Amino acid sequence: MKVIKEKHPLAMRWTHWVNFPLLSIMIWSGLIIYWGNDEYKITLFGHTYFKFFPQGFYDALGLQGHLAKGMAFHFLFMWFFALNGVIYILYTIISGEWRELVPQKKSFKEAWLVLLHDLHIRKMAPPQKKYNAAQRIAYTAIIVMGLGSLITGLAIYKPVQFYYLTWLCGGYHLARIFHFALTIGYVLFFVIHIVQVVLAGWNNFRSVISGFEVINENPKPIVEITPTSDEKPVQ
Repeated sequence: MKVIKEKHPLAMRWTHWVNFPLLSIMIWSGLIIYWGNDEYKITLFGHTYFKFFPQGFYDALGLQGHLAKGMAFHFLFMWFFALNGVIYILYTIISGEWRELVPQKKSFKEAWLVLLHDLHIRKMAPPQKKYNAAQRIAYTAIIVMGLGSLITGLAIYKPVQFYYLTWLCGGYHLARIFHFALTIGYVLFFVIHIVQVVLAGWNNFRSVISGFEVINENPKPIVEITPTSDEKPVQ
């Protein structure tokens, strides 16, 4: 028997879907800013093995030569990104949803079992409630990353006014490295998250839009009690 069950409240869905375009704009504008000084690369013994990013990358996405526009978009939408994050965190605290999100002691062990199940190496997935152990770790990590992006971003944006944040990050150059690494982390999270959504199926994706999911519930079996030989039927 199919039953419609509420899964995701409106506040969670709203902040989730608003965050996606905001973060996309932040990454896009951040890459335009990075084009102005793309110094990060992997070098060993004087030989460069990898560079972020090749010139063809900028040409294909049209990122070069728009530094002022990139800074304008980045510094404007960062406030919306921060506000959306604050609303989400306050909601999880006030509503008690944080209990479903924060990893538990057994989450790291169970997350490995979830990964094995997703790779079809393990047949049975570990028991879960609203989110499994891997989701708890990933969703909590993305909140911490958002806070890290805000702190490092302010340290880069206003290193004099927010000198204490710049000092906390280990200086301007280290803050920029952290900010860049967090951006790469967002992109990886996007890719993994989309793959997980595809693997989870349409029912899970629909629940993030409508807030409800359709589940199959087996009706409780009807147990017949038959009288024993010693019992007489009621006349």
